[in-house]
Amino acid sequence: MPTVEVRTATPADIPQLVDAYQWLFAPPGATPDDWDPKTAADRIARTLTGPGSNILVSVDTDEVVGFCTMYLDLESVRFGQRCWVEDLAVHPERRSAGSGAALLKAAWQWAAANGASHLELDSATTRVDAHRFYDRHQPATHSITFGWRSAPRA
Repeated sequence: MPTVEVRTATPADIPQLVDAYQWLFAPPGATPDDWDPKTAADRIARTLTGPGSNILVSVDTDEVVGFCTMYLDLESVRFGQRCWVEDLAVHPERRSAGSGAALLKAAWQWAAANGASHLELDSATTRVDAHRFYDRHQPATHSITFGWRSAPRA
């Protein structure tokens, strides 16, 4: 089995990270209508340098085989500082080999080191395999997220 290392992404990883988003877009996912690789690269660069954000990568030699984006996004009155996992993906041919678990564990460690009391993410209802993965890691809660890309019509 290949050796996989989890580390903080660097600017040198940006091209591979942009390409890795295809893992999320493959069915049952979909490419966002406004996906632009150059814009994605700029956003990745800002995430890497932001004071409350980070990107972790799992790498085999120099190849990115998984990634996780994290953001300290709000301080809840009820629960304290939240760390939001926006994207967590592993190369389809490398799934079920420990990269996802290592990334999730490292995300927890980063969140705790940065004052977060809890870690949250959402996942499309169609991502049944991902849900099995998350359930194996014993989440404290389950919820349904509703989202809008623009203001709802009255």
